[in-house]
Amino acid sequence: MTPAPSSRRRAPTAGPDPSVPPAVLQRREARRTLPALDPDVLAAAGLTPLQVQQRVSAGLTNAVAHESSRSVLQILRANLFTLFNGVLGACLVVVLLVGDLRDALFGFIVAANAAIGVAQEYRAKRTLDRLAILHAPRARALRGGTVQELAVADVVHDDVLVLRAGDQVPADAVVLSAEGLDIDESLLSGESDAVGKLPGQEVLSGSAVVSGSGTARVHRAGVESYASQLTDEAKRFSLVNSEIRNAINRIILYITWALVPIIVLVVNGQMQAHGGWSQAISSGDWRLAVISAVASIVAMIPEGLVLLTSISFGLAAVTLARRQVLVQELPAVEGLARVDMVCLDKTGTLTEGSIVLAGHQLLTDAPPPGWDKALGWLGADDNANPTAASLRPAFPGTPAAAVTGQVPFSSARKWSAVTFAAPDGSGEAAAGTWLLGAPEILLDAEDAHHAGVLHRAGALAADGLRALVLVHAGAPATDGTHGRPHLPAERQPVALLTFTEKVRADAARTLAYFREQGVQLRVLSGDNPRTVAAVAREVGFENIGEGYDARNLPTDPDALAAVLEREQVFGRVTPEQKKAIVLALQRRGHVVAMTGDGVNDALALKHADIGIAMGSGAAATKAVSRLVLLDGQFSRMPGVVAEGRRVIANVERVANLFLTKTCYAVVISLVIGLLLWQYPFLPRQLSIVSSLTIGIPAFFLALLPNKRRYQPGFLRRCLLFSVPAGLIISACILAVYSYARAVPDPDLDAGAQLQAAQTATTGTVLLVALWVLGALARPFDRWRALLVAAMAAVLVLVLAVPFARAFFALQIPTGGLLAATMSVVVLGCAAIEILYRILSKRGAVSARE
Repeated sequence: MTPAPSSRRRAPTAGPDPSVPPAVLQRREARRTLPALDPDVLAAAGLTPLQVQQRVSAGLTNAVAHESSRSVLQILRANLFTLFNGVLGACLVVVLLVGDLRDALFGFIVAANAAIGVAQEYRAKRTLDRLAILHAPRARALRGGTVQELAVADVVHDDVLVLRAGDQVPADAVVLSAEGLDIDESLLSGESDAVGKLPGQEVLSGSAVVSGSGTARVHRAGVESYASQLTDEAKRFSLVNSEIRNAINRIILYITWALVPIIVLVVNGQMQAHGGWSQAISSGDWRLAVISAVASIVAMIPEGLVLLTSISFGLAAVTLARRQVLVQELPAVEGLARVDMVCLDKTGTLTEGSIVLAGHQLLTDAPPPGWDKALGWLGADDNANPTAASLRPAFPGTPAAAVTGQVPFSSARKWSAVTFAAPDGSGEAAAGTWLLGAPEILLDAEDAHHAGVLHRAGALAADGLRALVLVHAGAPATDGTHGRPHLPAERQPVALLTFTEKVRADAARTLAYFREQGVQLRVLSGDNPRTVAAVAREVGFENIGEGYDARNLPTDPDALAAVLEREQVFGRVTPEQKKAIVLALQRRGHVVAMTGDGVNDALALKHADIGIAMGSGAAATKAVSRLVLLDGQFSRMPGVVAEGRRVIANVERVANLFLTKTCYAVVISLVIGLLLWQYPFLPRQLSIVSSLTIGIPAFFLALLPNKRRYQPGFLRRCLLFSVPAGLIISACILAVYSYARAVPDPDLDAGAQLQAAQTATTGTVLLVALWVLGALARPFDRWRALLVAAMAAVLVLVLAVPFARAFFALQIPTGGLLAATMSVVVLGCAAIEILYRILSKRGAVSARE
């Protein structure tokens, strides 16, 4: 018997609707062509191979594009069709039409960057997709009279699903049979109470089986299913809150708003610098003005920032995949590095997850006959949880009497039950109701005998053993009206059973790492608090007493948060309480990670900032998690945190480089536009500046090791350094350019004078920007020092080789201009060094790792 069905509104019935997608209409039409099925035969044996093939040919499978990574089209769109690429592409076309081909160098660099981005992200996609397919959840269906395991996508219309505890329902179906079938629809509706299902009622795709078992006939699959029509969120996940992504999106937004007025100002300024619009157009100098404007626009756009961020996330995901960690959304790598509170499930996280029966104690001299056979039945049940399943070796026999009632185990109830009919005269007796569950739930502390058993169970729990009690009752464990689970009034404790779990050898070391990193830890378990506390002490928890009984937790979020700040270990936690705990911690400003493996953890995993599922966990749990530890090794977590920190710290370095360039480019454009001066750079000169001081070094800096701890305030720190640094470089450029204009070399004509001025400003920005690179690359190791030295060597090579000087239109200045340039460079580098030292003391830039 199961509880009455929920009155909640279900998915709308099919009907003529112009808004229905064509794919759904095609499937509905295909269903009409199928031969009718005998319901009784279908329920008994499922579909035949021929019937399955008919449905596959008609396209009535459950295949839906639910990828853990972006499609190839999305990758191409994200890397090619961006606002910045559009602006740069337009600039490239202009240069190719009216300018020197050498000034189009920036376009080829942009194309190369986009190609690298596409290639790297596609490589990451292939790795992640292969891993996702390999570890994808499976479905069970009755076909040809046997239960078969299938890929979820291979389920077809009219398949008879075999549902068991922990399964995620793969398609919308109508229940054919149910044995205590309780469905959790919270991932779809947000309602936390499990819904009992009876034959004839509907189960929806994306919901999870909490307890019990049953069969159901698929009537909507694939794009027709409820979850697919609603949102992909039910079966997958919502976007991780990524500080890096949010910050970069804000930066792009600000730059986008600024581009249009600055471009107008720059174009007008360059036309005026060439004699005004009429003069420039009539003389043909408008071409030079346009090229100068292009140089200004190209300099302002941080075109590689988004690219390198995507590459960093993608390569981190590939690295973790090799370590058996499946990243279901790339920014989750960053998210775990920001976590400051980890909520741990005991079983499968701190312990290995395999449960072994340690022993049993009879609690009466004359136990009811058949008690051992009742334990054997509870252990042999197909839907037995791991604890009950561990009874099988010790209690192999089962009663011959018929089962007249059953209550499957539920994490919320914390007990299960089975009722047997009266003996048939065969000499075997196991009549009545047998309940197995938590002593403090099944026993009454007011009863003297029960209190003694509770005391013994508490002593065992304090030794780290899990204690369950077998109870016998004459009445059924369901009420007579609706069949709801109900504890019989008279309950006789029969046996106390103890179970043990092996603590993971690496658990203590892993938790010690988190403590060293300033991450707080909370253990949330459904077990007895004293059992949980004993295990917690074994892995390094201190001053935890006997653990906190979650049945005493307040419901008020603020009061709950106060308890969570004080206590570390909690027992008898229900699934709804796990969700409430996560939300309460988030209200206090914590970034929360939650680990789990059971379907009872799914709701909390979904609401956590980072949900982490074990590879052996329930399908519903893995479906809503951000990360999956495929081999179930909790010791993988420090590596994930380290990878996240590498990404955050390196992207911050790279962002500082790009934003420094954007800042000085914007300032120069504004000043030059207002003063109506000719722009002090050619596009090709800015290409060498961007390549040597930003593009090439940023690519390598984004991939190098970095162990810096995460600190909140990514965007603020970036702006604290990049804006002053950009202003310093702007001042240096304007100082040198002003000197070149104010003190012209009498030995040079106007064209050579402009080229000398452009060379001086290019050399100034190159040298000062290389100092910025050197500051941001600290602390130096062999690779970072080599990177900065290599960029400086390339600069010397460009200035020393005549062909390179001619290509980039560089003429080394002499006399007063050279002296002024070097003086300004020294002052600029000194100013950058002072800025770096001030900010490093305030923790705004990294001085150490």
